[in-house]
Amino acid sequence: MSLSSLLAKYDVAGPRYTSYPTVPYWTEAPSQAQWLAHLSAALERSRAAGEGAGLYVHVPFCKSLCHYCGCNTFITRDPTVTDPYVEGVLKEWSLYTRALGRVQLTEVHVGGGTPTHLTAEQLTRLLGGILQQADVPDDAELSIEADPRVTNAEQLAALARLGFTRLSLGIQDFDETVQHAVNRHQTVEQVREVTEAARRLGFDSVNYDLIFGLPKQTRASVLDTVEKVKALRPDRIAFYGYAHIPWMKATHRKFQDSDVPGGPAKRQLYEIGRAALEQAGYREVGMDHFALVTDGLWKAAQQGTLHRNFMGYTERRTMPLFGLGVSSIGDTWTAFAQNEKTVPDWQARLDRGELPIVKGHLLDEEDQALRRHILDVMTRFETEWAGAQLAYLKEVPLRLEEMARDGLVELAADRLKVTDAGKPFVRNVCMALDARLARKAPDRQIFSKTV
Repeated sequence: MSLSSLLAKYDVAGPRYTSYPTVPYWTEAPSQAQWLAHLSAALERSRAAGEGAGLYVHVPFCKSLCHYCGCNTFITRDPTVTDPYVEGVLKEWSLYTRALGRVQLTEVHVGGGTPTHLTAEQLTRLLGGILQQADVPDDAELSIEADPRVTNAEQLAALARLGFTRLSLGIQDFDETVQHAVNRHQTVEQVREVTEAARRLGFDSVNYDLIFGLPKQTRASVLDTVEKVKALRPDRIAFYGYAHIPWMKATHRKFQDSDVPGGPAKRQLYEIGRAALEQAGYREVGMDHFALVTDGLWKAAQQGTLHRNFMGYTERRTMPLFGLGVSSIGDTWTAFAQNEKTVPDWQARLDRGELPIVKGHLLDEEDQALRRHILDVMTRFETEWAGAQLAYLKEVPLRLEEMARDGLVELAADRLKVTDAGKPFVRNVCMALDARLARKAPDRQIFSKTV
């Protein structure tokens, strides 16, 4: 079967599997006491394994709204609203450290929103305050997302002094027609200036985020964007698909459906971009991520240490993952907890001395077992369950028979391996391992019934 036919056949919506169970299937939020108990147990396991914890800090502020955005953001140009937020995050971290003691952090990631909406002084106060209350080894990975339109040398210098060495820049697309459609205007020169300034300060890994399937996007615009990116030579590239959900995000209703590439046409944009990136020396790492062979992410994939969590792919496993700030998600492997989604609700909970948890999930034995298999598929393209007693695993080979006939997976009674031809369809493979999806949406298929 040709690639275009396979793309049409397996063009079904599916999760990104940054967690299992996925958020729509979370059934019960842990209480504060339960969450702290799960965190404590995870920290003990981490120490015993010689690993460290991870930390995600969400900064929701942006100066303008990109119309493709699906993140939790707060649009403001008033610098005074960010000071109380900085103090709130520090208060939240203090609640954790008072309950659990000093934590060894081997990975910190700051995302948004636009973290560089904060001034250099605010970034120093926020991140310096967090790091001072933790044990941070010399080889810890500290990374931050940035908008090249609002990031300056003073902010980058402050981050470098704190030990940050990884920078992720939102690019999306350089085509002016696409930029106008999504309300995000930035030039190649702006991106170059921030990239070069970061490298001069010692940032040793720069990532660019690109998006395929945006309104008005064409094969030519994708290729032109990739050509411009290649000239700037970032170490990593995340090449995400735009999720058009106008029933959930009002800004997505600013586009005509006819302006948004869909189905096989959307996937072809990815295949075109992927081929161009590979010709430039980038290698596909897991799903939607690329890296130069000199970058740690590619080396981790080759060494079998690649990990995946709510921050995407990481070079090593960190557990637990603390989430600070509005809408952030924490993870202990055995439980998830998400914070309040609005700044006033999040702040009110902190003012009462409470952890601002609003939803989550306590993983049962089946959840934890399937989570491991899905993680293996997402990071190693294979998994096996010899000797496992989990009943659902007996169904997996049956659910993947069609993909096996199409040459996308190699199957045995107790293992599966994604072939090179199947790597574009790894999400479909994971859907076959998703017991909660199978039970709550029994008619949901991993391939199109119309093909």
